[in-house]
Amino acid sequence: MIARQLGRSVVLIERGTHPRVVIGESSTPLSNLLLEELTERYDLPALRPLAKWGSWQRAFPDVACGLKRGFTFYRHRLGSQPAPDPARQDQLLVAASPRDEIADTHWYRADFDHLLVQEAQKLGVDYLDRVALHAITGIPGEPTLEGTRDGQEITVRAKFVVDATGPRGFLYRALQQEERALPGFPATQALYSHFTGVRRLADTPFHRTNDVPPYPIDDAAVHHVFDGGWIWVLRFNNGVTSAGVAATDRIAAELRFTDGEDAWQRLLHRIPALQAQFAGARAVQPFTHMPRLSFRAAAFAGPRWAMLPSAAGFVDPLLSTGFPLTLLGVERLAAVLEQDWGADTFEARLQSYAARTDREMLATGRLITALYATMNNFPVFAALSLLYFAAASYSEAARRLRKPHLASSFLLCERLVFGPACVRLFDRAQQPMTDSESAQLVSEILSTIEPVNVAGLGRLSRRNWYPVEASDLLESAHKLEATEQELLAMLACCGFTEAQP
Repeated sequence: MIARQLGRSVVLIERGTHPRVVIGESSTPLSNLLLEELTERYDLPALRPLAKWGSWQRAFPDVACGLKRGFTFYRHRLGSQPAPDPARQDQLLVAASPRDEIADTHWYRADFDHLLVQEAQKLGVDYLDRVALHAITGIPGEPTLEGTRDGQEITVRAKFVVDATGPRGFLYRALQQEERALPGFPATQALYSHFTGVRRLADTPFHRTNDVPPYPIDDAAVHHVFDGGWIWVLRFNNGVTSAGVAATDRIAAELRFTDGEDAWQRLLHRIPALQAQFAGARAVQPFTHMPRLSFRAAAFAGPRWAMLPSAAGFVDPLLSTGFPLTLLGVERLAAVLEQDWGADTFEARLQSYAARTDREMLATGRLITALYATMNNFPVFAALSLLYFAAASYSEAARRLRKPHLASSFLLCERLVFGPACVRLFDRAQQPMTDSESAQLVSEILSTIEPVNVAGLGRLSRRNWYPVEASDLLESAHKLEATEQELLAMLACCGFTEAQP
């Protein structure tokens, strides 16, 4: 759509058909802001409502999605009954919005992707589905895609090719690329499906508390963490729930992920809280087993072609980093097409895009590696997660203030002090630790986030529950090189208050 708005002729080539069910569903505040900014810059008003729950429900009530008010984490010990947790030491709730109207969403991809394809066609994009591509020739000159459609040979000649086919996708295979490792990342697998009849966790005996959480715990990206893996539960408003597990090879072998639904039931049996939640559930899609989750291509761009970050690599669904990484890639590739098309600078800008994408993917890999290493040490796991939430909330605020120079990289990985400090903390988190060493690491993590902490994260009085409060942001005006008046205007503009939906 962006390329078409920039005056290019565009063909969108699809292997299958829409609508179809895929995963990769949970958006984030930064993702929604990027989507909002792209729709403004490239005049795509039809898509603007998709950036918030409230506007989505008014504009597209028939396009299914889920309400996401935050990130919910619970720690479990496999095979053990959950113990009372009045101090909230085995949980972490981080709110992403103060109310439903401006909340994030889970994208029910069958509906969401189909809508995007329809909107692209309205703008004049040529759409070819049921295409099986088998080769690309002509590089570095004029790329030519060769394949078949409904049994007939098809050839598409282009001046530039963008690969959005996912990990180990078309260009990776056609160009016979090698795969590069994410340094230190454990070998992981996934098993997942879509379900109906899943109870809300808040309605099960697991969640009994007199405290009022900062948001309904199920209206979130819910993470259930255990030693060696984690489970996601994402609720949509059409009665469907996306759920699955990502885990190390050790856990996958122990549970026999290759058995599909039987492996899922074995896992539920070892987590009583989830067994109660899924007692009446039914899988409405065949279980999918991914024997290898992480991926990183050898090259992200070349003469006349580029991969979106989603095709160039993947780390893990933990923390929903895929959408913001890919939307940052869309933003940067769009800028290259807009500013450098036909210029001598085009190839250099592509390589800059590739290098930046790789740096951010490696930074994401380091974070998730450290989180896997501390899934049996929840205080450290929770503190490491705050590094992500601090960087994400700071980046969102900086962009909304029109000060992108303050947060030019994902996870602030290129920020002079914060980025290198995170690398050191991630490395230390992977080492064996005593309780006192864990406490010391948590303290150092909280000190590291302080210069970019605009959301009151890490305050002991909040006992691992972090609401969205304007006062936290206003107290941090100096960190954003802003005045209190600028922040109040920003909050009004983005609909923080009821009076400004």
